[in-house]
Amino acid sequence: MLNEVRTVPGEAVRFTGREFGVGSKMENVQIIGLSRQIALQHELDVIANNLANMNTTGFKGESLQFEEYLAPDASMDMFLAGDRDVSYVWDVATVRDFSQGAIYSTGNPLEVALNGDGFLVVETPEGERYTRNGAFVTNEVGELVTNDGHRVLGDGGGPIVIGAEDTDIAIAGDGTLSTADGIIARLRLVEFDDPQQLQKVGSSFYAGDDPQPASSTRVVQGAVENSNVVPVVELSRMIEVTRTYDVVSRLMRQEDDLRSRAIERLGTAQS
Repeated sequence: MLNEVRTVPGEAVRFTGREFGVGSKMENVQIIGLSRQIALQHELDVIANNLANMNTTGFKGESLQFEEYLAPDASMDMFLAGDRDVSYVWDVATVRDFSQGAIYSTGNPLEVALNGDGFLVVETPEGERYTRNGAFVTNEVGELVTNDGHRVLGDGGGPIVIGAEDTDIAIAGDGTLSTADGIIARLRLVEFDDPQQLQKVGSSFYAGDDPQPASSTRVVQGAVENSNVVPVVELSRMIEVTRTYDVVSRLMRQEDDLRSRAIERLGTAQS
């Protein structure tokens, strides 16, 4: 029986031959094919998630990064010639495309889109989170919140409160929020040296360390940023991955058939 092999998308899957038990008869070709199939399955999961969120405000498309993994433990030492390391497929990381999505005008004065690399800051029970989703509303006490009810934070670290009597709400390019009576708050905008280090939380939130005040990000009022996923591209990727999976499966079946015929012929010759 095979030992358990973790297959969580985005996590490294390493094969050393030991996952299949000491003395297993499974050929290296089959193990290599299995490693490729698992990687393709993870890639298909990522593509499906991209397509499912192609209409999610502020969503950033993802892809997998693959590397070769040489497994010195998966070798045979019973042959006259030295055996070589076996090369497996390793999905080493999930890479996010943080390129700008299209900005769509909504006319809602409480909604904002970001033009640049920055993020808005919201308060959640787990701590501060960062997002590009600027589809905001106000709650029952006038606080500016996300559609999930998380409070949007201002420059001072506290919530932004808009009174029922406030009119002519305007949000400037630097995030300054004002009404007919004057400035009331400023959106907290942050940037990161390496956004790829951010951890994904849900469909549009990120967690990360060492946020810096945004220097090049501008706020667009009355608009939201659409997902940067291109459906045609993702569908093309899905077709390519599916075809590759079929090719690998066919090669594994052919190898299995070849081995079965070899065993059958050897048995016939010995009898």
